[in-house]
Amino acid sequence: MASPQYRSRFGDTTLTKVFVGGLAWETSDEELRRHFDRFGEILEAVIITDKSTGRSKGYGFVTFREADSAKLACEEPNPVIDGRRANCNIASLGRPRPSPPRGWPSLSLCLSLSLYPSASWLRRRANSLSL
Repeated sequence: MASPQYRSRFGDTTLTKVFVGGLAWETSDEELRRHFDRFGEILEAVIITDKSTGRSKGYGFVTFREADSAKLACEEPNPVIDGRRANCNIASLGRPRPSPPRGWPSLSLCLSLSLYPSASWLRRRANSLSL
């Protein structure tokens, strides 16, 4: 089952929702839909806006009916929309990120050490994880 963030009024959008970033401030929902409708049936195309100003944040989401349509839409990772090079990824997967090497301390442990330098038990834990 998909995590709650990928459940919407359209059901499980884990593989059908596409993140589109780097959009021009002027790009509208309609222009976003127009650009991506050649890949398949679109359930929703939305530009994310700042709640207080109403101004575009420069990214949006396109939800397709079929996962194959979303995959096809992302085969060109840098489409030009409204004269600007954007970026496109399946929203649930995003850009692949390398995992840290085994044995490295976690980010939360590193942050804890910087926030609480006198916490000797944290320092011992970090030293035990060092290579």
